[in-house]
Amino acid sequence: MKKYFTLILLALLPIVANAQDPVEIDGIWYNLIVKARQAEVTSKPSGSYSGEVVIPASFTYDGKEFSVTSIGNYAFRNCSGLTSVTIPNSVTSIGGSAFYGCSGLTSVTIGNSVTSIGNNAFYNCSSLTSVTIPNSVTSIGEGAFSGCSGLTSVTIGNSVTSIGNYAFRYCSGLTSITIPNSVTSIGGGAFLNCSGLTSVTIPNSVTSIGYEAFHGCSGLTSVTIPNSVTSIGESAFSNCRGLTSVTIPNSVTSIGNSAFNSCSGLTSITIPNSVTSIGNNAFYGCSGLTSVTIGSGMKSIGSRAFAECPELTDVYCYAEQVPGTSSNAFANSYIEYATLHVPAASIELYKAKEPWSLFGTKKATDGSTPEPPTPVICATPTISYAGGKLTFTSTTEGAECVATITDADIKTHYGNEVSLSATYVISVYATKAGCDNSEIATATLCWIDRQPVTNGIIAEDAVNEVKALPVLIQSQAGFITVSGLDAGTEVSAYNTSGMLLDTIISGQDTTTLRTKLPAGSTAIVKIGERAVKVMVK
Repeated sequence: MKKYFTLILLALLPIVANAQDPVEIDGIWYNLIVKARQAEVTSKPSGSYSGEVVIPASFTYDGKEFSVTSIGNYAFRNCSGLTSVTIPNSVTSIGGSAFYGCSGLTSVTIGNSVTSIGNNAFYNCSSLTSVTIPNSVTSIGEGAFSGCSGLTSVTIGNSVTSIGNYAFRYCSGLTSITIPNSVTSIGGGAFLNCSGLTSVTIPNSVTSIGYEAFHGCSGLTSVTIPNSVTSIGESAFSNCRGLTSVTIPNSVTSIGNSAFNSCSGLTSITIPNSVTSIGNNAFYGCSGLTSVTIGSGMKSIGSRAFAECPELTDVYCYAEQVPGTSSNAFANSYIEYATLHVPAASIELYKAKEPWSLFGTKKATDGSTPEPPTPVICATPTISYAGGKLTFTSTTEGAECVATITDADIKTHYGNEVSLSATYVISVYATKAGCDNSEIATATLCWIDRQPVTNGIIAEDAVNEVKALPVLIQSQAGFITVSGLDAGTEVSAYNTSGMLLDTIISGQDTTTLRTKLPAGSTAIVKIGERAVKVMVK
């Protein structure tokens, strides 16, 4: 027994020896992973952080250099006196509830290496007005920006594939949001009660819209659901009272419970042939609804699906087999004064079954099944720069271009010198009523010195307006195009490991580099001595 006790004691000794209490460096506390030489920002043992905090990329402790790679769970939780945070490029993850309840936080700079933003990371940061989520981020956690009521501008990077449940819930200051083409799913309650939201762009990459995704977005006036979406979740657009137009594509097979509940601004709705089921209360309380068209594929219509729609005058149902329909599907919609239009071959079947038999007038159609018109997709805009102006052009007549431009130079800085890179990241899409939004076009605009030196290398001078030469960098199908160059300028492309992919000495205004990198990869474009990160499309 004594020998057994000794073995247990010896087994515990290495754990104790390797234990590391948090350490404080220049006012910031860290958990150290000694063997990996990595550090995680953690909460203060007592008190809280306040004022402006600039997290370093690395520091030296006990003679060893540590890289700051993460911000731990709850690291700044409820630090109401915190006003700004700069997160360096060394950090790859922001932990759950990291800035939860930082009600005084007005500015946050997220480094370009962060890949994930944890659940509730910025929950109730009510003073935060704008956020740029860099292209390195692939996932936005549940409730990440929930309750950020002061947030008016959000730029979501092109690598984000999922927007978590309740990610932007109660962000009542948001007026518009552009969801990039990388996103495949919009989580439940993602934009719940964003009452100021008037427009939203849902890209063709999205396949599912979660429950309550846009519930209570009372300022939304129109929504076009792309052909990639197969299901509309429960209460996805419920209580969107300002919604007057909805386009449901042929890819959708089911409409969830209460999906459009209380959308009182809707006057008509066309449900395509692909939809086989309409959930309970799906269009309940759509008090302005006058006309409903139901496609030929319909199999079941749930309880109170079209109840409390008192203005309903015409229902067109093209299913030859009478759908299984709840007896109260049209409760309090006064269908005894409305007209039902059904296939001639099936009219007697509809007359024999409630609630269809309760329509005041039944009319036979010619039997043809209308398909909702295939939405026209706006042409993707081209981007050009000349004479100090960016120009966006879509070949779709009447289309309007909506652009988001972020300035990489806008950041908090400490020290006596600031090197201005004057780099702008541009994303733009074309939109038009009755059309699907176009794919998003992206470009990078930066300035280099016009005066070349030895071997075509151009010295960087982003401040001198006389010498500054604007260049526009764009990517498509694995190629990178640089426009606006002087002849003799050396342009090269590298991968993130530093491997040279292609190099050219420009002989004309536009130069094209071949990367051979897959879409979504990052390339480094070097123009003279200037290096710029570009996402390959």
